[in-house]
Amino acid sequence: MNAVTETSRRRLLQMFAGVPLLPLATTLTGSSLMLSACGGGDAAVALPASTATLSSVSFSSMAAPTLANAAAMATTTVGSVMTANFSDASKVDFKLAYQPFFITGDLVSNGSGGTVLAGGYFDINNQPIMDTTVVGKDRQYFSDAPDGTSLLSVANPTVTGIKGKAVFAVVQFEYTSLSQAATSMYGQLPSPIAVLTLDQDQTTGKLSLVKYHNVNTSGVHGLWITCGASLSPWGTHLSSEEYEPDAFADRSKNFMDDFSMNLYGSKAAANPYNYGHMPEVTVNPDGTGSIKKHYCMGRISHELVQVMPDNRTVMHGDDTTNGGLFMFIADKEKDLSAGALYVAKVGAGFSLDPAAAAAPVSWIKLGSATSAEIEKLATTLKPTDIMAVATTDPALATPADTSYTKIFLNGKAQWVKLMPGMEKAAAFLETHRYAALVGASLGFTKMEGTTVNLKDKVAYSALAACSASMVKGQASNAIAGGIALDKALNAGAVMALSLQGGLKDDKGAAINSEWMPANIKALITGEDIAADTLGNTANPNRIASPDNIKFSEKMRTLFIGEDSGLHVNNFLWAYNIDTKVLSRVMSTPAGAEATGLHAVDELNGWTYIMSNFQHPGDWGSIHSIVKTTLDPLIKANYKDKFGAAVGYLTGEVTQVKLSKA
Repeated sequence: MNAVTETSRRRLLQMFAGVPLLPLATTLTGSSLMLSACGGGDAAVALPASTATLSSVSFSSMAAPTLANAAAMATTTVGSVMTANFSDASKVDFKLAYQPFFITGDLVSNGSGGTVLAGGYFDINNQPIMDTTVVGKDRQYFSDAPDGTSLLSVANPTVTGIKGKAVFAVVQFEYTSLSQAATSMYGQLPSPIAVLTLDQDQTTGKLSLVKYHNVNTSGVHGLWITCGASLSPWGTHLSSEEYEPDAFADRSKNFMDDFSMNLYGSKAAANPYNYGHMPEVTVNPDGTGSIKKHYCMGRISHELVQVMPDNRTVMHGDDTTNGGLFMFIADKEKDLSAGALYVAKVGAGFSLDPAAAAAPVSWIKLGSATSAEIEKLATTLKPTDIMAVATTDPALATPADTSYTKIFLNGKAQWVKLMPGMEKAAAFLETHRYAALVGASLGFTKMEGTTVNLKDKVAYSALAACSASMVKGQASNAIAGGIALDKALNAGAVMALSLQGGLKDDKGAAINSEWMPANIKALITGEDIAADTLGNTANPNRIASPDNIKFSEKMRTLFIGEDSGLHVNNFLWAYNIDTKVLSRVMSTPAGAEATGLHAVDELNGWTYIMSNFQHPGDWGSIHSIVKTTLDPLIKANYKDKFGAAVGYLTGEVTQVKLSKA
C-alpha cells in the first residue's frame, strides 16, 4: 500500500477514540473506506484506491486480571487488539472494548414513550411477577442471568425513532439466582425473552437501544430455563429449554410446583411434558416477536443448537450427565415443525488427545414426528402411560420382574420398561430414557454449545466438563458406549466433528443429510491444576469449562465463552483454526459466566461479537482469596449482584468501516 494510505491510517489511529464498533469486510477500496472524525470537526478522509483484500484476522491475548487491579476483576475487562491483515502486507489494529445495552434491572424504553424493566419476569397473563420476600420492598423480579442472544435484521422495519438502520437483538434470560430475601429462585420463574430494537449508526456502526419488547410466551406454556441460543440461517432466534423436568419426579423436587405457581398461580397447572423443547422466535418489523415450540426435536437438556447450511439438519447440545449427541433432520427446509430424530453411538478410540485419531460415530434413528402430534401426546398422556420407571431393581423384588432394563439418567441408576406401542411417545417425550434403551452412547457430560465451520465442513461441540459418566469405572459410564476416559478432565474440551453425507442409520436406511457427524475428536482442551495463588484450579492460560461457542467464517476464529467454577474470572477466548493460536479477549466479573455469545460476520457492513454475562459474584470455593476484596466492588457495579450485562464487543479506537465496494 502506498505511503499516503499508510499515513492516513496512522493519523486515524492517533485522532479517533471512543467509537463503539467492530468493522470488517473482505475487500478494501478507496471508494468505500471513509474515515470521519468523531466530533465532526474534521472532514472525511478518503483513502486512495487499493486492491488489497482481507487475508486474515488475529487477536492479541490480554493478561488475566489479578488483585493488583481489583477493579478489573470486578467488571467486564477487555485488553485485546484485533488485527485485520491484508494481502499487501498492510494491517489495521482495533483495540477492543465492551459496550453494554443495559444492566438487567434498568428501566429501558418500550418504544411507546414508557419504560419496561430489562430482564423482568411476567406470568401467563403477561402481568409482572413480584418479589415480595422483603417487607416494604416489593418489586418485580428481574433476571441476573441473561444468556442466548441473536443479532439480526428484518425486511422493511417500521419502528419509529431510528436515525440509522434498525437492527434487532433477541435476548433470553435463563433464570434469577436469588430473591431479595436471598432464597434460591433457580428454576422457579418462567424465563423471559425480549426483542431489542437497536439503532445502527451507519457512520460508526454503534448500536443504541431504542425499544425493548417482552415476547408473549403464554401461547407456548411459558419458557423453562432458556440457556444458549443461535440464529437460524433464515433469520429466527432458536432458543432452548435445558434440564428438562423429570415427569416421573415429585413435583416439589423438580421445581414444577414453584414454577407453576409463579407462572399460572396454581401449583398443578404446569405440565412437565410442555418443557424441554426447542422454542423459535420470529422478529416482526415493528420490533415485537412471536414464538412457537417445536416438540419433535427431542425432549432433552437443550442448550445451543446449530442449523447446518442445508436449512434442515440440526445439531444439539445436551447439557446433562449421561447426555447424548442428538441430530434432527427436518422434512422441509426452514421448517422445524416435522422431521426425524437421531442419536449417536460412539465407536472405539474416543480421546481427549488432540493428536489422537478421531473416533467413529454411527447413528440410531429414534423416530419421525410432527410437532403437533407430539404436543398432543404431551397433553393427553401420563408418564406411566409411556413407561414404567423404578429406582430399585425390580428383578430383586418379590416377585422378581426381569422385564426392566437398567439405565442411568443424570448419573443415577434407574430401571425402565417401555409400555406397548409407546415408542414414538417415548422417543420424543422421554428422549433420554428411550435413547438409553435402544443402545445410544449416553456418556457425555455438560455438552453445551455447538457451532459449525462451513468451509472445512467441521462442527464443534463444547464439553464443559469431561467427568462422571465419561470416565471408565464410574457406574454411570455403563451406558456410555465408546466414551470411556481413563480419568476426568474437569476443565473440559472442545470437540471437532467431521460432517459427511451418505451415512446410514442403525436399520441400514439412508440418512437424508450431507451434514451428519461421522467422527469425533478433541480440538482444544483445558488443564486441571492444583489451586494457584489466586485460587484458579484450571490453568488460567487455557480454556476452562467451555460453554458458549460460535465460529466466524470471515475471521476463521472459534470464540469460546466459559462457565467455570475453576477460573476465578471466566474468560472469552478467540481460537484461530488455522494458526492454532488461543487468545484471551475478555474477562467477565469474578464469579460470572460468559454467555450470549454470537459472532456476526456482517450486518449492514459491520461485524459484531455479542456477549453477555450472568450472576456476577456467584462465589464458590475457588474465590476464598478474592471474595472479601471483590464482593463490595461487584455489589456496587451490578445492583447488589442482582444485575448483569447485555452487550457487545466493539472497536475502541477507530471508526473505520471496511465494506465491499
